[in-house]
Amino acid sequence: MTAAATHPHFTALYSDHHSWLHRWLSVRLGNASDAADLAQDTFTRILGRADLTGVHEPRAFLTTVAKGVLVNWYQRQALERAYLEALAALPEPTAISPEQRMLVLETLHEIDAMLDALPPKVRQAFLMAQLDGMAYADIARQLDLSLITIKRYMKQAFLRCLLAMEDAR
Repeated sequence: MTAAATHPHFTALYSDHHSWLHRWLSVRLGNASDAADLAQDTFTRILGRADLTGVHEPRAFLTTVAKGVLVNWYQRQALERAYLEALAALPEPTAISPEQRMLVLETLHEIDAMLDALPPKVRQAFLMAQLDGMAYADIARQLDLSLITIKRYMKQAFLRCLLAMEDAR
């Protein structure tokens, strides 16, 4: 039995509102192909939901879920653009193969997801240390936090990195 067959409310939601959601996304993206992909991603995200019987305003519900999918998509697009711009700036002999490029993009997406899972202040402290090379004491001063708090934040971020590495294996 398919997952959709076990969720009659999902099947009804999909058949009644897929076209509407596709049009809604097309207007926002200006691209029917990407809109089709994101509509599918939206319904895929919903499929894992245990109970759809409480959804009384299906379009409002779909809009909320689709906005989250859309934000993730825009973040991925921005990350890929930044990577491609950096890659284009490299001298020709250092260009990488399409396979290597896909591996790098996949890794960047995993790093982005890992960072996105961190609480905002933890992420900010971690990026200040890793990207800006700031000392913990300087981060503490700039964020108006104690040094011990910054150390806890860094520990939390590094543990998240380790867990992400273990998950990747």
